[in-house]
Amino acid sequence: MTAAPLTLRILTPLGTAFEGAVDAVYIPGSAGRFEVLPGHAAIITTLVAGELRWRSQAGEESVKVLTGALRLKDDILTVCAELGE
Repeated sequence: MTAAPLTLRILTPLGTAFEGAVDAVYIPGSAGRFEVLPGHAAIITTLVAGELRWRSQAGEESVKVLTGALRLKDDILTVCAELGE
């Protein structure tokens, strides 16, 4: 049985950079890199500069994060971040 996907929202000062269903997210957290899969416990954390990657049916994508924070609740992962180039 396959778990329902996560909903990932990446919000920036300029608007929504990404919103969609994903299978996994790899996060540059301030306490170290970690992975979020469907069913993960609720979490709030800050981000450090690094690569935020996610995997979906379409493949793997990523953005460079300069700083930010995220909240995960009920398989909805909301990332508020300043993105790099």
